[in-house]
Amino acid sequence: MILNDSQLAKLQKAKPPLIEDYIDWDKQLQPNGFDITVKEVHRLLGPGQVDFSNEERELPKTEAMGFKDGWLELPPGAYKIRTNEYVNIPNDVVAFAQTRSTLLRMGAFTVHAVWDAGFHGRSEFLLVVQNKHGIRLKKNARIAQLVFVRLGTKPDKVYFGVYKGMK
Repeated sequence: MILNDSQLAKLQKAKPPLIEDYIDWDKQLQPNGFDITVKEVHRLLGPGQVDFSNEERELPKTEAMGFKDGWLELPPGAYKIRTNEYVNIPNDVVAFAQTRSTLLRMGAFTVHAVWDAGFHGRSEFLLVVQNKHGIRLKKNARIAQLVFVRLGTKPDKVYFGVYKGMK
């Protein structure tokens, strides 16, 4: 079952709250989710590598891009986004994200992994700019919407990966 705005508001009253470090609860809360916002934009500086066990996993080095007068000019390419919001996913909930339609209409989109049951941390995901003219992105822009789904039963194991608790 997808959680609606009133169900998300109830989860927000839990300890810990569903979402911390948001900018404006009323503006970000949507009928069927919660808009997440841009804290930082990083450019990728090299390759990464991934294997089956994660023993040889290497993330690419990145560099934070500074906002000028609150704005960034992003030419076509892929960028890592860090969010303002710190999420605390309950053990019986999972979250998925979708690009906001405004961003799609500009020729850009976000790419996300699953926010597993039990995950807590500051999220990172990919922003891909396809528009050959690029886009302008303002700090704290709402660019994706988290959609929360209540599981039928709690999983036997909750998220335990290296990104849990990322500030």
